Amino acid sequence: MVNILVVEDEYAISQVLKVYLQKVGYGVSQCFNGGEALDMFLKTKPDLVLLDIMLPEKNGWAILQEIRELSTCPIIMLTALGEVNYRLEGFNHGADDYIAKPFIADEVVARVKAVLRRAEGSLDSSTIKRYGSLQIDRKAHRVFLGGEEIILTPRDLSVLMFLVDHPNQTFTREQLIDQIWGWEYEGSDRAVDLAIKRLRRALKDWDVKEGEIKTLRGLGYQLSVQKK
Repeated sequence: MVNILVVEDEYAISQVLKVYLQKVGYGVSQCFNGGEALDMFLKTKPDLVLLDIMLPEKNGWAILQEIRELSTCPIIMLTALGEVNYRLEGFNHGADDYIAKPFIADEVVARVKAVLRRAEGSLDSSTIKRYGSLQIDRKAHRVFLGGEEIILTPRDLSVLMFLVDHPNQTFTREQLIDQIWGWEYEGSDRAVDLAIKRLRRALKDWDVKEGEIKTLRGLGYQLSVQKK
């Protein structure tokens, strides 16, 4: 059974989310205090986290960073702060989606399903891709550079997988959103830029003679690699 961890200090909201998630067959664990969130995450080992930002003792940004140091588990941020800069901050720190309150519970369930599909989709192929010192094991959901594992969020891994599947092809932000984020995505296309920025930072030691993620001005992004 898929297990969802709901980190939300408002009991009524947490209970509504629990009922709707259980209705579609998910197991649900609840945490009402930011100071206990990481311990609950380690204890329950969830498949996805719904994480509020404004929490007692420790806020959602701090919890997001703590989890990202340990895991690529998908995380959807829940908050009453709906401004674009907060969404960008969440994506920049590795969040997989962002839902502003007030929200419809059915929408949250739909977003959860979509994020889980994206995470699972990166496991569909058993092919190991190699570009010089860069190795992508799709079946194991792992990326290695020079023999060292590179930890990526599910969203960033999905972007890398898509580019790896289409080497030396250029894609606009809109095309990447359609292919990776999906039709239900309503956020800024800046999320693509942030994902590319994080990927470049993660792959900073990759020899440009072997490959690189290029920006083609006015055209989009491309994984440029040496043809075999």
